[in-house]
Amino acid sequence: MKILKFGAIWCSGCLVMKPIFAEVEKELEWLKTKYYDVDQEKELVEKYSITDYPCFIFLDKNEKEIHREYGEIEKKKLIEIINKYKNY
Repeated sequence: MKILKFGAIWCSGCLVMKPIFAEVEKELEWLKTKYYDVDQEKELVEKYSITDYPCFIFLDKNEKEIHREYGEIEKKKLIEIINKYKNY
């Protein structure tokens, strides 16, 4: 499983999520994530039909979307979601 993270430097929710994801990534070393700035990655924003920020797209091992979250997420809930999909 991999998580695509979409955000922007001007997005307050994105700034809130940055340290939360940093903690989660440190705790779950196996987790693969990739951050994209929505102002610089217009094609990906369009490809994934992203309508709000921050946006977190969970992909399975075949790069197919299996889950999507928008907005600020508490660390505990984020870890629950990750654990739910970690074997996909």
